[in-house]
Amino acid sequence: MPKEKGERVVATNRKARHDYTIEDTYEAGMVLHGTEVKALREGRASLVDGYAYVDRGEMWIDNVYIPEYFQGTWNNHTPRRKRKLLLHKEQIRKIAAKTREGGYTIVPLRLYFSDGRAKLEIGVAKGKREYDKRQALRERQDKREADRAIAARKYVGE
Repeated sequence: MPKEKGERVVATNRKARHDYTIEDTYEAGMVLHGTEVKALREGRASLVDGYAYVDRGEMWIDNVYIPEYFQGTWNNHTPRRKRKLLLHKEQIRKIAAKTREGGYTIVPLRLYFSDGRAKLEIGVAKGKREYDKRQALRERQDKREADRAIAARKYVGE
């Protein structure tokens, strides 16, 4: 039985949701060294430059920054190494087929602990163009203004 219960988020990739349209999301386990887990438990990681790919039927994540554990010894991990992701073979096949389709990539969305185990949420995403990003920002701003107007109207009406 795990010591920790629930979910604790370590890092999120907010830029991915801005730069990409997320089609599907998957939860994957990660193969980590001991000092990497300790550094993650301190809540230090960055997913901004990370990307995932399929190589010979295995899923890998690269360029995810997990800093060195400051109390580690000579066998400390390297901060930006390739890490293997643990997914079912059918999920890997589905993701690989989607990325071969063209225009799709695999981006890390968030890194978290679920019941004491490190998990990574990855998304199959398609890149947005500049006008798509502007339109999404405009829609978000219009929705915020509409919500404010409704809230102000309710306040005045009472």
